[in-house]
Amino acid sequence: MGKIKLNVLGISYSQTQSVAYALVLSEEEGNRRIPIIVGGFEAQAIAIELEGLAPPRPLTHDLFKNFADSYGIHIMEVNIHKLEDGVFFANILCDNGGKRTTLDARTSDAIALALRFKCPIYTTEDIVEKAGIVLDFEKGTDLENPDITPEAEAKDPPVKIKKGPRPDLSNTSMDDLRLMLAEAVSNEDYEKASEIRDEINRRSR
Repeated sequence: MGKIKLNVLGISYSQTQSVAYALVLSEEEGNRRIPIIVGGFEAQAIAIELEGLAPPRPLTHDLFKNFADSYGIHIMEVNIHKLEDGVFFANILCDNGGKRTTLDARTSDAIALALRFKCPIYTTEDIVEKAGIVLDFEKGTDLENPDITPEAEAKDPPVKIKKGPRPDLSNTSMDDLRLMLAEAVSNEDYEKASEIRDEINRRSR
């Protein structure tokens, strides 16, 4: 069975589930999306890498990468290979230059590592068929706010991808924004840091 390459489309706080986040993967060649519910720590690990933020101290997945780099271990690819009772199963293919090993991993951890190692993420057609959502572009579906009701999460309430209200940073000077960004990262408030960084990037265009 052929593999389908996936990209990380985004991650957002669930408006309906306490301390839960929705990670959305998209097939590289197609319109289907796979939503996966993850916890807060896993969401943070994925989000800070997506946002390009550097924590003052290495988080668990950063420590894993530093350890792997020190011993010449590289993650070649991540495979989401099974979906059972609403749970996604993944493994990671590692290579140390002389031997390749496949390790079992939680899907959220595997994706957090894939982003750090910049390796591809794959799944199967069967999983995309079971858990995928087809976005209807003709009806103007909002890519950032799709309604998520996959069969794979049938036991959980539907999750809607939404962005919360953004703080008004329009009257803040660039110097103050840079200071605020450094403070937010130092405090490990990555959601606030990403908003400040977006404002800095917007002004720099």
